[in-house]
Amino acid sequence: MAKTPAEIWKDKIIQYRKKCQSILQLSDKIRYAGVINAYGRTLTGIVRPNVKPMLKSEQVKNEFFIISTLITLRKETTSAIGKLDYVLLQHQKVSIVIFQKDDMTYYISIDRAEKNIDKIIASIKKTL
Repeated sequence: MAKTPAEIWKDKIIQYRKKCQSILQLSDKIRYAGVINAYGRTLTGIVRPNVKPMLKSEQVKNEFFIISTLITLRKETTSAIGKLDYVLLQHQKVSIVIFQKDDMTYYISIDRAEKNIDKIIASIKKTL
């Protein structure tokens, strides 16, 4: 029996959630892993247990909108400069790593205390 579009979508969300769980397991320094669509809407996201979010709800919406807009606009330059590998935003308290895969954006925040961020990024790439 064929799946309905709603069932197919639900399965996709479950897959994204499992990916986020896998990403969180890579390091105790990963604070958050989530997937957002081209419009900045959160499809799924997991905050590590016992970690207090740094952003309020409205700030998160704005952050994801900005990131999705950046990623969407950059797609037009892919043919000229090549496919995006990842984006790394270094803040005083956290590092944000952004990956694009299958028109979905993976948004991962990592505690700045982590010294081997390159190793974590390589592990995330393998997970995706």
